[in-house]
Amino acid sequence: MRVRQDNRARSSVLVPKIGWVQFKRSRALAGCKSYRITSDPAGRWHVAFAVIPDSIPASGTGGVVGVDRGVAVAVALSTGEMTSSVRRSLKESERLLRLQRRLARAARGSNRRRKVKALVAGLKAKGGARRKDCVEKTSTDLACRFDVIRVETSTSKPLTASARGTVQNPGINVAAKIGLNRGILKSGWSLLVGRLEQKAPGRVEKVKALRTRPRPNPCKHITSDSRKSQATFVCVACRHRANADVNAARNIATGHAVTARGDCRVLARSVKREPQHAPPPKVA
Repeated sequence: MRVRQDNRARSSVLVPKIGWVQFKRSRALAGCKSYRITSDPAGRWHVAFAVIPDSIPASGTGGVVGVDRGVAVAVALSTGEMTSSVRRSLKESERLLRLQRRLARAARGSNRRRKVKALVAGLKAKGGARRKDCVEKTSTDLACRFDVIRVETSTSKPLTASARGTVQNPGINVAAKIGLNRGILKSGWSLLVGRLEQKAPGRVEKVKALRTRPRPNPCKHITSDSRKSQATFVCVACRHRANADVNAARNIATGHAVTARGDCRVLARSVKREPQHAPPPKVA
């Protein structure tokens, strides 16, 4: 592989059967052994160099943080910090709506339709790059500040299943479920955990996602009545008030998610079971 530096911002790579192709560097190139050239639906070309980056060293302060992932609040930490979901501005949303209307009126197979599709893809690619940048900055900040990072084991795949149903058994609230699925996928739950495991290997712990939200952190009283709204949590026993996402993050930070039987076991099965009869002795 041959790569040369043209100036402070750009370099060139030798592509077989094409020649030297110039690209803009996003970071310094060190220790790369191969590369791959790809294009996205927006018509942009990217060159990616295979490099194994060094992990981020721990701060050494012994800090433990719980991370709760959501839709309205993308990331909530047990320290009380919250990061809102990355959304399009009003101007971008209006432009996207106008382009989608033009796309619906354009004839299939026409040059106008092809151009409008490229503009729509460009706006959506910009939003995806913005969300990815937020995930990269958040994961780097957590890996630098804390020694242990605890997250829930829930993934976006089972939570984003379709609710349409079948012809015999049609689903209910399909439009609302589609909007929820879109919000979960835009939050980048799996991408955040994956980048944390790459940047802080061995320091990411996964806690079972079992009833972390209806359990207040101070008194441990469990009831669904304490969840007053999407963002408000008020314990009916001790009147503890906190943000619902921050309260869940604090439960995750302790490493104990409450199971259905009410115990606090995480890595083992619950021990609160009914007594079982001993098996009858075997007769020879």
